[in-house]
Amino acid sequence: MTRGGTGEVYRVDWLPGTDVLRGTCHCGAEHTAEDPVAMWAWMLAHPDGHDPRGNGS
Repeated sequence: MTRGGTGEVYRVDWLPGTDVLRGTCHCGAEHTAEDPVAMWAWMLAHPDGHDPRGNGS
């Protein structure tokens, strides 16, 4: 999903064999969640709740 015309890319991957989604923000922060609504809320709340790359789960 891109937001506005900024070129920001948000990616959500499903981890096969689980109910877990892994989201990666355009800034490189990552987060995992089972609830898709919670995942998108985390992503779109940028920068609130975002930690440096790899520390967001």
